[in-house]
Amino acid sequence: MTSDGEVVDEAIHAAWDSYRILERRTPDAERQQAQQRVQAAMDAYGREEVSRGTVFLVGVMTAHIIGPQDVKEEDRLDPLSDLIPAVIRKLPDFELAEPAQVPMITGVLMAAAMGMNTVAWRDQFGTISPKEALAHNFVLWLLADLFDSMVEQPGATDQLMRKTFDSLAATG
Repeated sequence: MTSDGEVVDEAIHAAWDSYRILERRTPDAERQQAQQRVQAAMDAYGREEVSRGTVFLVGVMTAHIIGPQDVKEEDRLDPLSDLIPAVIRKLPDFELAEPAQVPMITGVLMAAAMGMNTVAWRDQFGTISPKEALAHNFVLWLLADLFDSMVEQPGATDQLMRKTFDSLAATG
């Protein structure tokens, strides 16, 4: 039996693996390993927990991109006029992203921009459907791509996340 913390860690790691599956720079062997880890996490903890892990990471990435609240206004990316519209406009680039998912995606992004717990906010609406989960995966990819562009370093987000997971595994 695992503790809740282990479930959460594995679900979040699997959620990031979903990003790595979408990321074209991920080598084929690593993509296959990521697919296996996602499937193993879904088998062990359920698709819902992995989907909730993605919602959590969308919140983390949004907060990271927006930056600390004490930074001067002109140095911050405005979530309402810049971040959220940019993500929503790019979502149709993914053929499998259904427009019907946009309201919930926007809500999760808004909750993150307001500093709310995105998982708790999303949980109030019931379970996450597979179509919505896929849309959250696309949003996570878009946020990671945006951050990479902001720091002008392709793959920077993936490197940061992998280091974070490695350090968590070393301390766990």
